[in-house]
Amino acid sequence: MHPATAKWYDRRDSVFIEFCVADSKDLKINFDKTKCVFSCIGGTDNVKYENEIDLFEAIDENESKHKRTDRSVLCYLIKAQPGKPWLRLTKEKAKLSWLSVDFNNWRDWEDDSDEEMGQYDQFSDMMNSMGGGEEDLPDLDGAEDDDSADSDDEKMPDLE
Repeated sequence: MHPATAKWYDRRDSVFIEFCVADSKDLKINFDKTKCVFSCIGGTDNVKYENEIDLFEAIDENESKHKRTDRSVLCYLIKAQPGKPWLRLTKEKAKLSWLSVDFNNWRDWEDDSDEEMGQYDQFSDMMNSMGGGEEDLPDLDGAEDDDSADSDDEKMPDLE
C-alpha cells in the first residue's frame, strides 16, 4: 500500500483535501471527528492507496463530503469551529512527503472581500449539493463563450 499524493487548503468554515489519484475505484472515505481515512485502488497499474490523517482540529463528520472525478477525489471537511484558521492539516508538525499545500487555492481569508465571499459561497453551495449527478455541477473552468474580439486578436500570418 502507498499513500496517495494529496494537496490541502483552508477556508473560513471548511478545509479541502484533494487526493490526486487518477481513475480511482473501490473508494472508501471515513470521516471521524479528528481523523480522515482515505483508501482506493487507482491508476492503470491498480495500485492500492491508503492515507490516514489525524486532523489539526475537529470536524463535523456528518456534514463533511467527498466528490470523485476521473483525476482526483476532493474531500470537503466542515470545521467544528468555523472561523478558526488551521495552521496545518495534521495534528503533528511532521512534514509528510505525500502532503502539500494547494497554493493555487490558498487565500488569507481573514481579509476576504464581499466579492470573494460570494464566490466562496457559490462553491460551497455546489459542494453542499454534491448528491446530484455531474450534470448539476456549474462550469468551474472559468471559460466563457465570448465571441467578441479583443483589441489584440489579430489574424496571425501564415507559416511558410
